[in-house]
Amino acid sequence: MNIDEFIQKLQAEFEDIPAGFLKPETKITDIEGWGSMHALIVIALADTEYGVTLKGDELRTIQSVQELYNLIEKNQNNPA
Repeated sequence: MNIDEFIQKLQAEFEDIPAGFLKPETKITDIEGWGSMHALIVIALADTEYGVTLKGDELRTIQSVQELYNLIEKNQNNPA
């Protein structure tokens, strides 16, 4: 997995986000309407695509798309 592939998969999950909006530096809170539904979509994406179980408290600590990618990659390489 690389950041560009991750962004493409994330972008596909959020139909209401314009193409090209997500960048590594994009703040999660800048995603229009970001809320619990988006968080659940991210948790499901991490689980189905990468075999990573994210917890809500972990997700609350990240601020950018890059940090989300790093969190998933870290958990993928070091499963609990």
